[in-house]
Amino acid sequence: MRVYYSSASPFAAKVRMAAEYCDLEIESVAVDTAAEPADLIAANPLGKIPALVLDDGTALYDSRAICDYFDKATGGQLLPATLDAWTKVKLIEATADGIGDALILSLYEERYRPADKRHQPWVDMQMRKADRGLAALETLLADLPEDLTTADFALAGLLGWMSFRFKGKLEAERPALASWLAAFPERFPAFAELGPRPA
Repeated sequence: MRVYYSSASPFAAKVRMAAEYCDLEIESVAVDTAAEPADLIAANPLGKIPALVLDDGTALYDSRAICDYFDKATGGQLLPATLDAWTKVKLIEATADGIGDALILSLYEERYRPADKRHQPWVDMQMRKADRGLAALETLLADLPEDLTTADFALAGLLGWMSFRFKGKLEAERPALASWLAAFPERFPAFAELGPRPA
């Protein structure tokens, strides 16, 4: 299998960590999404990462779909079997992914839009979404199962990415999340290699 990724992407980090946890062999191919490389577009017409190409050439994209595939392919290594526990894990995963979406949109407003075209109220709204999500995540930490799940990898991807894109925010505003991230490499040593880092 082959996954298209960027080293900074929290969503690609989530997928790569999940694959490692499931002991799945994947080839990681770094891409620049802005260049719209043909291989990435062939795997995902939306041109987004991560995109996974299976051994038979079938393509999957969206980190949740890819992690769900890994879970099914390995007999349930990433998601709990009971409905209540599954629901809690998927809620945490969706919240972490949604926060990432909001924060990325706020960054892109500054990165790609000329200064005279930027709309600060829109950026502020994205930040409010992210801040509400982060507050919710702190309350949801207690619902994480003992075994690692897609929720853990979504959290590690998001918080690891925030540690360099929004340096100091977690420590100042969400110490429980900062503490969770600091402890995560002990539970999953491969985070040092597979977690998000500046491109």
